[in-house]
Amino acid sequence: MIIGILITLFFLAGIYFVAVLERWSLSGTMQWSSPVRSLLRLFIQEEIKPRKHDSIFFEAAPVFFIAVILLTISILPFGEGLVLIDLGTGALFINAALVYVMVCLLMAGWSVNGVYGMIGGWRALAQLIAYSMTVVMVLTATVMRAESMFLPDIIESQQSLWNILYQPIGFILFYLSAMAIAFLPPFDLPTAESELAGGVWADFTGIRKLLFRLGRLALILTLSVAVVVLYMGGWLGPWLPGYVWIFLKTLLVAASFFAVGRFVPRIRQDHLLEYHWKFGIPLALFNIFLVGGLLII
Repeated sequence: MIIGILITLFFLAGIYFVAVLERWSLSGTMQWSSPVRSLLRLFIQEEIKPRKHDSIFFEAAPVFFIAVILLTISILPFGEGLVLIDLGTGALFINAALVYVMVCLLMAGWSVNGVYGMIGGWRALAQLIAYSMTVVMVLTATVMRAESMFLPDIIESQQSLWNILYQPIGFILFYLSAMAIAFLPPFDLPTAESELAGGVWADFTGIRKLLFRLGRLALILTLSVAVVVLYMGGWLGPWLPGYVWIFLKTLLVAASFFAVGRFVPRIRQDHLLEYHWKFGIPLALFNIFLVGGLLII
């Protein structure tokens, strides 16, 4: 019961701070009340449905989207012993669950029967298939070092040296892939406000739009925690309790996501995929061989 309450508080506080950081990336100022104002505005907004929408996908996509994110975050440790589902194959489950983000976005784009939504959905499909492959490959290297897919074991394997230093190539690839999976700038092609006017969720309003917004914030939080757990030592740190270290590291990673997106221009769709298939996959394979060689030595 206590663990559930602590994780819920961590989750809600994380969502709030991520929302504040997202507003900072857009306006350049810290607006502490903006998350509450945005929530209330979407909550009372009139719900408008496209004339020829697919009713099943239209209603299900936002619900499935946030459900997938909550399922993923439930297996991530927020401190030593602070985890809802202590899964032995947690490292593998991260990518397996996040693949369904792609399914939800494609459902959303298809359901509205509109040009912008459809283009955004297909962009999400191409983008997430490519970058999910890299996630699997770099996760393999972290599992090799820990000799376990159990997330606490991966954290404990970083006692002497964090993975961000032990396998920097893997960290960079996972970091960029996390931004692409969360479709954050400069990888925000599925939504692309200046091109597609919102893309996959351009035609969603009211509660449905609110669920997508909350799901997006939760997705960013989830991937930030994953970066911390896999590459930044998780709860490891001096003086402070482990859950405080994870919280501070998570906010640092989330802030860096938004900082990169604020100063780097959006990448063209063909270049985004070309760079990944030509350089990302080979580097991920090289990272596996490099970590394997280090372990043998």
